[in-house]
Amino acid sequence: MGTVWGRAEQQDFRARVRGCLLGAAIGDALGAGVSGLSVEAIRDAHGPDGLSDLTPAHGRRGAVTSATQLTLFTVDGLIRAQVRRDTGAWHPPTDIHRAHLRWAATQRDWGPDERRKDNGWLACEEWLYARRNPARATLTGLGDEVLGTPDRPKNPAARDAGAVVRSAPFGLLVGWEPELVCRLAVECAAQTHGHPSAYLAAGAYAVVVHGVARGETIEAAVARVPALLAGYAGHEPVAGALRGALGAVRQGVPGPDRIAALGDTDGEAAEDAVAIAVYCALVGADMRHGLRLAVNHDGPSETTGSLTGGLLGALHGETALPPAWLAELEGRATVLELADDFAMEMTQGPALHGPAVSAPGWLARYPRG
Repeated sequence: MGTVWGRAEQQDFRARVRGCLLGAAIGDALGAGVSGLSVEAIRDAHGPDGLSDLTPAHGRRGAVTSATQLTLFTVDGLIRAQVRRDTGAWHPPTDIHRAHLRWAATQRDWGPDERRKDNGWLACEEWLYARRNPARATLTGLGDEVLGTPDRPKNPAARDAGAVVRSAPFGLLVGWEPELVCRLAVECAAQTHGHPSAYLAAGAYAVVVHGVARGETIEAAVARVPALLAGYAGHEPVAGALRGALGAVRQGVPGPDRIAALGDTDGEAAEDAVAIAVYCALVGADMRHGLRLAVNHDGPSETTGSLTGGLLGALHGETALPPAWLAELEGRATVLELADDFAMEMTQGPALHGPAVSAPGWLARYPRG
């Protein structure tokens, strides 16, 4: 997509951004109700076909987990990075890290700290001040202000998908080249998850989202990943998991057994969670079917639901989202507001801030400090 955005291109981009962020949140909420349950336990609770609708979690239907919380703060950090670029301070990993530290404050504090002038509007959303099962490595990685990097990562043994679930927004940087999207996702994942499979899975997922957000097929986007990861040590498990996902599409009727065969960890490892999401997005007849496949298995259902929802939402746009699930989604207004802000910044940023223009309302929402 070029640097000049026509009206049709802006509308398509906004629909994909909305679809990605809302889709990820819906998948997260759907999976949250069966998190940690085996397939047998899910069927015992919801019938022989498994979970087919939202079910209560965290005290209500449609509740999201830390996956959605962190994704929103990733978006906030990306917008801040663009705003700060005017100052010459251009280092997106630092801005993402600061955003995730603002999320970490929501896990410690009772509510927004009005004394902080750098919070912006998102960190003032009171509904985000709830602990919703964040990965341990995410909490410890953000327990201080030291910035982890791929050379010196936080939590070198952490292999779960806690960093992958916040990485869809990197794929929405459609004006960037895929290798830069991959590098940014990898660098930001290493801030909490230092195992190569974990941070390279985050890069791979971001690249797939990036491809479909640009209008490519899932298969074409996945095909680009191995070459982009080849320069990183330890890339083989991630590349192998994606090959397995593509191969599984031709191996029979989709279901929990097919998903279980995609890896040894039922989606607990980051690369297996990405493979499950790719598989479910490819074989799902529609978004509802794909999401149901993604959460009815022995594994972290909220993780695989979120990853599948983000991918399908970026592919099809917001109008593909199941309306009944969307209607009950916790924080829907916040997700929509942030999605539209992201789309506006990426397509019309020069009209909001720059050497010759400064929109005070925008800089209050996304402070440069």
